[in-house]
Formats: sequence, structure tokens, C-alpha cells
Amino acid sequence: MAIIVVIGAGVSGLTTALELVKKGHTVTVVAKHMPGDYDIEYTSPWAGANVMPMAVEADSRWERNTWPVLKKLAEEVPAAGIHFQKTRVLRRKKDAVADDAVGPLYDDSLFSPNPWYATLFDDYRKLADDELPDDIIAGCEFTSVCMNTAVYLPWLVGQCVTLGAVFRRTVLKHISEAAVMSHTGSKADIVINASGLLACRLGGVMDSAVYPIRGQIVVVRNEAPIMLTTSSTDDGEEELLYTMTRAVGGGTILGGTYAKGNWDANPDPNIAIRIMKRAVEAQPELTGGKGIEALSVIRHGVGLRPGRTGGVRIEKEVIDGTPVVHNYGHAGWGYQGSYGCAEGVVELVDQIITENGIDGLKI
Repeated sequence: MAIIVVIGAGVSGLTTALELVKKGHTVTVVAKHMPGDYDIEYTSPWAGANVMPMAVEADSRWERNTWPVLKKLAEEVPAAGIHFQKTRVLRRKKDAVADDAVGPLYDDSLFSPNPWYATLFDDYRKLADDELPDDIIAGCEFTSVCMNTAVYLPWLVGQCVTLGAVFRRTVLKHISEAAVMSHTGSKADIVINASGLLACRLGGVMDSAVYPIRGQIVVVRNEAPIMLTTSSTDDGEEELLYTMTRAVGGGTILGGTYAKGNWDANPDPNIAIRIMKRAVEAQPELTGGKGIEALSVIRHGVGLRPGRTGGVRIEKEVIDGTPVVHNYGHAGWGYQGSYGCAEGVVELVDQIITENGIDGLKI
């Protein structure tokens, strides 16, 4: 077993830490932000979060391997704050350029007319023509999950701590500093870098391929009848339509935006109005047909998704003599790929242990 330090307490860092401590490794999680914090640098609390597969089929492993775990948690562990919700994905006529066309904001297959995830969900079905709104050319429906991040993130912490992981707050300037942050007092055998968006600023990493994708949302008390998303809107290429009701009283997320390279942490009131109008027009049931004035707003929020040119980085390297495994760059699919990516990290950790003959003692 190895002494491991995990950088980052977002969903990727916490899930990775959990899978490592399950394997018997000695794990310390170090992070500037922890569950309960709301900061623009800390993406995970702002997420919806749900499962709507986004990867192309060739790169679908992370999401394929996460779905069974989240499904089981929704079925068996209500304290995790995950519940099932009927989901609809609608592809607008304006986006039907070709059979494999997707919305203008995406490089993924969520809106593909023949998606790989058709076999992922037990009740997946294509919508019949008479079920489609006027501006929609195709759509599908399936049962997915939505998470209450305010419940799920602390639940992950609790699972980690129960199995022996230790959490420490710190601000790292360089990744090499993590190697001496283990609660054991010994130098870490391996460091896991799950720093998310901050990977672009962390010394020793400074990944210039990482960039923010600004997402603005409105959280309301009104319940959405289904989880819904469409391939585009008429309000610009950076604006989206999606709704999802979080589990255990977490409110309903109305979204949103997908603004690449935008670091602005302040909600734009004009965008907020457009978000609410789009949601109520698509789902009048939110307000019983009474318009946006009948929305009961909890808060407005902005989160910065950790985008990365070239996609997620799950790979190993040696930095200042310490083996490092990277797990960042998930853009908008961090939750729905969390367990699959953690599985990939564990595989690389196993490789490093074998290659280096590591045989640390569990403290």
C-alpha cells in the first residue's frame, strides 16, 4: 500500500480519494476549498449535477463506468443525496445539419440522433414525432439521476473519513509541496492532482490548455416535472436551456450558459431573466402557467467548469522526484464521469506501485 496525497476536494478529488482509501492506501486530501465553501474557484458545489452522457463513444469509458455506481447509490443510499428523474434530450431543427450534428456549443454526442448511451439506460427510447415540440426534430427520453451537491459532497467526505482518510486545508503554490503534506509525517509515495480549473495556475503543472467555461444558473423552489435539455437556444451560442430538480430539497436548477474563457464570477441579471423565461416557456408546469413572476428564487449562481483543450487529463508523470497522477479537465461532466475517472487513476497508481516497488505501511 502507498502513502498518497490527493490535491483537490471537488467531486473528482473526493471520488478518487474514496476509491484509493477503499484499496487500503493511506490518503490525505489537501485543498484550498472544501465542501461547504462557495467560491468561484471551487466548481463542484455549483454543478447541477446530473447524468446526461456527453462523451463521444470512443471516449465513453469514464461515463459508462460511473453510471452503475451512481445508479446503485440512488437505489440504495438515500443519504448520498441522489435521486432518479425522468430525462428528455431534445435536438432542435436548426441544429440538424447532418445525421451526426450536435448543438453549436458541444463537441460531444449528447444530442446525437443515435447515441451510444441508448444502451446505457434500461428505459431509453426515442420520442415519437407527435411527442416533439414544433422546433424539435428529434429527442429521446430515459431515467437518469440528479444530485444535491450540498449533500453529496459532504457524504463523500464522510465516506473517506470513515475509511481513514484525513483532510487538510492548505494553499499550494507548487505541486511538489503536496509530497510533504501527508498526515503521516512521511513523504508521499504518490501525489494525485485533481486541482480542476486551478491546474492552469499550479506551479509544476501550469497547464495552459485549461480554461474556464462560465456557467450561470438560477436555483428555484419550484419543481421541474422532468429533467430537460435542448441542443441550443435562440439567445446566442453561449446560452443553454436545461432544468433539473436536485434530490432531498435541493431546489431546481435552471440553466444556463457555456461561455468558454470567461472568468466573470458575477451573475448577469439580463442572462438570469432569459434563463428563467426559457425554462418556463419549455416547462410551464414550473409555475402553473403563471410565468417567471411565479418562480420562487433561492439564489443566482455562477460556476466555472474546468475545460481543457484536448479533453480530460488522466495520466502519470514524475515531478521533482515524486510520481504524480493527473485527473482534471472534465469540463461539464465531472460528476457523471467521477467514478470512471477515479478507476483510471487507481489503475495508474497500481502501475506506479509495481514499477517503483512501493510497499508503504498503512498508518
